[in-house]
Amino acid sequence: MNLLIIGGAGGVASRVIPFLKPQHNIRVFDLRPPADATLDYRIGAVTDYDAMRDALTGMDALIYMAMGTLNWTEVEGIQTGFDVNTKAVYLALRAAREAGIQHAVYTSSMSIYDGELTTRYFYDEAIPFDGRNLYALTKYMGEMVCYNAVVQFGMSANVLRMCFPITDEAWLEIARAGKLTFHTAASDLARAFDAALRYRNGYQAYMISGDYEGKIINMAKAKRELGWEPLARP
Repeated sequence: MNLLIIGGAGGVASRVIPFLKPQHNIRVFDLRPPADATLDYRIGAVTDYDAMRDALTGMDALIYMAMGTLNWTEVEGIQTGFDVNTKAVYLALRAAREAGIQHAVYTSSMSIYDGELTTRYFYDEAIPFDGRNLYALTKYMGEMVCYNAVVQFGMSANVLRMCFPITDEAWLEIARAGKLTFHTAASDLARAFDAALRYRNGYQAYMISGDYEGKIINMAKAKRELGWEPLARP
């Protein structure tokens, strides 16, 4: 599959691209070049509509991995966060439609929920949004932009609500120390992205976690529809 990853030089992308690369022809769109210099790289900002549209030419699907700033104490940071996590998601999906792309995967976060997540049980993806900070708000708004693209543009879009993505090596170190919460190994996360690229059924959201015992998150929907569950074990 010819795949454009917007934000493909970021931390999440750098962890999962090595696992996706053998199955897909990957093009990265980012202000910074990706760690893998062999990848097709297009420089550009997510607010540059024409640059995104050009980068999407010839692609089969889109993964949106760009993340807004976590510095919400300054006005500039707030503006950047909304630009990257909400406005640019709409621009990317509109550009994708113009390029003839019918499917996208959006990188969301379990941060859309409030409080210390390890003290809660997430029984399914229909639990209402209750995040209080602006990062949570913009990520949830990005999810709603994906829903709108399905309704307005006739696309399909899968949302992955991630949990603490880390390298497989870091995951094993935590697991062996008996400190697992719901950190997700990079290989498991990459498998989730790959499955979400292939499954197309309107708008869907999935909770993706390394909580293989299901103590915090019930991932039955991902297993049922995507055929995915975390495989990493201590």
